[in-house]
Amino acid sequence: MSLLPRIVEWLTIQGVAFEQRHHAPTLTSRDSAAARGESLSIGGKALLLSCDGEFRLFVLPADRKLDSAAIRRELPCKKCRFATPEELLERTGLVPGSVPPFGQPLLPFPLYVDTALDSNERVAFNAGSLTDSLILSREDYLRVAAPTARFAFSLPPAE
Repeated sequence: MSLLPRIVEWLTIQGVAFEQRHHAPTLTSRDSAAARGESLSIGGKALLLSCDGEFRLFVLPADRKLDSAAIRRELPCKKCRFATPEELLERTGLVPGSVPPFGQPLLPFPLYVDTALDSNERVAFNAGSLTDSLILSREDYLRVAAPTARFAFSLPPAE
């Protein structure tokens, strides 16, 4: 079963209300926000990183950039880098831009959520494909995602 139906089934079982939108393929967070007709800031950008060789999933608002120094301080780890497209495909079956913001039971990684996500009432994300998005309340997202940890690891958007 592809990831989108698994996410939809899992959210439904968890009693989460969500909107599902099908759109043209999007490769960037900005394109995804435009296709959804939503602000870039409500996007939940999911990034797979290798921290000292262990893959972990980090979710931050799509209008922000990752602060890898904050991650290295918090975890702590010496080296932190983005997974290559090949590593991402091998570990998830997904391509960049399609990674949903969930760890277990959907993806096999510890999940870290940036506290900047608290400034939004909703979270929108590509759900295992470049053509399908889901939008749900931030409260429901945090409840079902059950992150391993939450801390500040993003830089404010450029003005």
